[in-house]
Amino acid sequence: MAQISLKNIVKRYDERHTVIHGVDLDIADGEFVVFVGPSGCGKSTLLRMIAGLEDISGGELHIGGRLANDVAPARRGLAMVFQSYALYPHMTVFENMAFALKLAGHKAAEVKAAVGRAAAILQIEPLLGRKPKDLSGGQRQRVAIGRAIVRKPQVFLFDEPLSNLDASLRVQMRVEISRLHRELRTTMVYVTHDQVEAMTLGQRIVVFNGGRIEQVGTPHELYNHPGNLFVAGFLGAPKMNLVACRVLAADAAGVRVRLPDGAAVAVAADGAGLAAGTPLTLGVRAEHIASRAPGAAGANVVAAGVGHVEYLGDQSLVYAALDGAPGLLAFRQPADAAPPLPGQRVALHLPPRRCLLFDDAGLALPRGADAGGDAALLSDRAAQFM
Repeated sequence: MAQISLKNIVKRYDERHTVIHGVDLDIADGEFVVFVGPSGCGKSTLLRMIAGLEDISGGELHIGGRLANDVAPARRGLAMVFQSYALYPHMTVFENMAFALKLAGHKAAEVKAAVGRAAAILQIEPLLGRKPKDLSGGQRQRVAIGRAIVRKPQVFLFDEPLSNLDASLRVQMRVEISRLHRELRTTMVYVTHDQVEAMTLGQRIVVFNGGRIEQVGTPHELYNHPGNLFVAGFLGAPKMNLVACRVLAADAAGVRVRLPDGAAVAVAADGAGLAAGTPLTLGVRAEHIASRAPGAAGANVVAAGVGHVEYLGDQSLVYAALDGAPGLLAFRQPADAAPPLPGQRVALHLPPRRCLLFDDAGLALPRGADAGGDAALLSDRAAQFM
């Protein structure tokens, strides 16, 4: 069994410099978990603590049910793949992959079989006789992963392994690493600052900020139900649109807020206990905003002025300024629709059940108790909220 359990893990370098603040996390046997967050958030430090490359200042680390705080790295049953491939330039691919096994005293036949199995899994069998200088970046990374596979570890640790690759190779290697996990069914912990890698690779994602866990969940949960403003603003490209607002009226079934331009917007959030005038933040994803004809009116429709348009081939990404609000709202236009021009006025519909609200502490309000659709929320409660 290769489950990992972190109990109140702390890392400090001195009394005034703590970089990991009491992290609690359980990773199941065979699970693929991704640590993601901005630079300096502590995700790589925590990975190195699991690997035994950094001392643990406080708390308990359990690997496979065994306390591992003081266990030597070589005895933890782990294999780590770094951002740097760290291949021996004078050795062939076979020799690089076989090196650790030879040092451990394995017989030649065992080494050959282990390298052959790993090469087959990674589809690098034709490369075994080459030197690293004759390989592409993606091939070198496969060799680095193969060097870890031959050791048959309980846990694979990846520290930003794709950062040195170009965009197309990163996509290819994401597919390869996902396939590798399905085949090996081994516990994997993967560190990245790239949210696309996190969303496409992880069965669960752990979002870090300032040495603390902000939220843990599946990619779907974190993208559609962020627990706070940090997660909402970090995951997604473009990031979630966030607009300051104030409560007009609220109860457990829904909340009606007023935006800086004076427009009223209904949101399917639980507003029980919220008083009129309470400051909140409205959040909505770009793909959930629907554009209407200029000048269009209606429930949950706001007016904005187009500031910038990005043509992406399969779609256009439009950035528009809401009157009285700083920054720009992003929304998507399908490829077959002519995007508005900079300076043009547009009407934007914000679906009540696609909008989120965050309190002044940055925490997301729970969903509202109303079970009807957007139309019901907008029409049945209009009289109360106006």
